[in-house]
Amino acid sequence: MNNYTPMPPVPQSDVVMFHRRELAVILSLYGQMVAMGEWRDYGISTLKDCAVFSVFRRTAENPLYRIEKHPKLRNRQGEYCVIGMDGQILKRGHDLKTVLRVFDRKRIRAV
Repeated sequence: MNNYTPMPPVPQSDVVMFHRRELAVILSLYGQMVAMGEWRDYGISTLKDCAVFSVFRRTAENPLYRIEKHPKLRNRQGEYCVIGMDGQILKRGHDLKTVLRVFDRKRIRAV
């Protein structure tokens, strides 16, 4: 006889995280900026109401930029935003790739 005891269901996490596709887009941009020497370190925070990808020039400093995901704002201003070092929202929108275009100016250099 089998004495099979089913596992209790795992509770759904209340933490907001970046999905794999979102992280692929962000890390692609991060890799380009590291290759240019602009960025050197990053940190990912997962909170109850938002997920934050912070970019640093040096590890011990405050973040240069924060890329945030707020799912509750999906139907309003957009769930993605880029925030500068001073706390100013640089770009906000519904599509992550469109929001990250704020960094295109930094990637274009005169030769």
